[in-house]
Amino acid sequence: MSQGTRSIVDELRDAGRTLVADSPRAASGPTSAPVDATPGTGERNAQAGPRSPRGARPEALTPLVPRSPTTLQEAGLSLGFVSDMVLKLLYAHGSLVGQDIAHQIRLPFAIIDEGLRFLKDQRCVEVSGGEVVGRVSYRFALTELGRLRARETFDQCRYVGPAPVTMDQYVAQCRRQTVMGIPCTPESLQSAFEGFILRPGLLEDLGPAVCSGRSIFVYGPPGNGKTVVAKGLGRYLNSFGGDIFVPYAIQAENSIITVYDPVLHQATDDGELVRRGVIAKSSVTSAPSGAIGGDISLDLRWRRIRRPVIITGGELTLDMLELQLHKTGNFYNAPLHIKANGGVFLIDDFGRQLVSPKDLLNRWIVPLEEKIDYLSLSSGRKFALPFEQLIVFSTNLDPKDLVDDAFLRRIRYKIRIDPPTRAIYAQIFATQCRQRGVPQSEAVVDYVFSEYYDKGRVPRSSDPRDLLDLAQALCRFHDQPLTWEPAVMQYAAGRLFHEV
Repeated sequence: MSQGTRSIVDELRDAGRTLVADSPRAASGPTSAPVDATPGTGERNAQAGPRSPRGARPEALTPLVPRSPTTLQEAGLSLGFVSDMVLKLLYAHGSLVGQDIAHQIRLPFAIIDEGLRFLKDQRCVEVSGGEVVGRVSYRFALTELGRLRARETFDQCRYVGPAPVTMDQYVAQCRRQTVMGIPCTPESLQSAFEGFILRPGLLEDLGPAVCSGRSIFVYGPPGNGKTVVAKGLGRYLNSFGGDIFVPYAIQAENSIITVYDPVLHQATDDGELVRRGVIAKSSVTSAPSGAIGGDISLDLRWRRIRRPVIITGGELTLDMLELQLHKTGNFYNAPLHIKANGGVFLIDDFGRQLVSPKDLLNRWIVPLEEKIDYLSLSSGRKFALPFEQLIVFSTNLDPKDLVDDAFLRRIRYKIRIDPPTRAIYAQIFATQCRQRGVPQSEAVVDYVFSEYYDKGRVPRSSDPRDLLDLAQALCRFHDQPLTWEPAVMQYAAGRLFHEV
């Protein structure tokens, strides 16, 4: 392992033990995000704006903003690398105005202009037109020699887009927005789970786990809200930890690794990018979010996002936890757990993957202990990346059949989610009826308990939702409003508990 890698490893280990003093979390008070939802029964208003008795907003909790570089040295990139990116961009578009080149590569034009001047001196780029307001308005195009050079560059790597950040820059930002140290008290956690029907004592189990930023093993019978509890933790992190920044890509050992994923990451800086003219308003699919602040010079190689909640289930394989090489493009895509940095990574249905639980858990030993993960390039070179997330293992199988005591020792928090009592079941049913605007009926709860649960069937927190779905479907079919007549109750329960 190189000396450079060792220094990054030291930085990453420090990140797991120290809360950066200049992180806003060390000075900002918490906010809360009440969510009207019930474990195992779906969600409503999951994206509602966080509130706080003190009126604080999550924008105040945004971690230290990556500042825009003013030189190649500050960007951490070489002149040759920037020149190659310009070559590939012009090759793909034919010709572009200087400002558009800067917007596409997400670097200030002063840095891009160094590459353009270098390429012009090399007779690879020519000015094909433009206004007289300066080089930022000139239209640049490739010469024949430039097209030849661009094809050679494409053969080495076909990545075209925002410039990557360096490994050191990525590690430093992960330290500023680590999950560890996010404020958590019984009152704040209770407010974040407002609207959830939880068993007594569950928040007391979850609270210390959130404070530690360590792994959680959630187990118990299916249909009782294990997945929704994990999603609730993600909403808590977003309410009390503020937004975070992820780079479009990282440069590692002369290779490019893409990180920002619009499918998994919810960007909150569209409004800022529209204001700066980096993206067109027409390209924003939702209402542009608030700007970071007009006086802040943001490094546009980063996107501001909500803390991610990434869920994977039975489809998870060991290969999905490694760098994914884009064979034709010759660049890499970061694995799921790296994209989850700063948020929650939920491994649902643990034990039902194609890979054995033992092999899957052995893959996590070093990351769980050191908060570092080692990834390998196709060349065999290894490097360290932060493992800064709240990882949740969720299963409805017996943990003793999945893992040994040695591994369970590494998972600090084991939380069992039991079936609901009759009182909690009734609360869930009433909440579901209220959310859907349909009449409540204690007779429904009495019926399913007397006919099914009291005779040996185990109740699940998801059953009230499913009963309502079945009853509403029957009434819609007959073009009538939902009424809890005996025939409706019998139909819904009979379908739900039908033995196959």
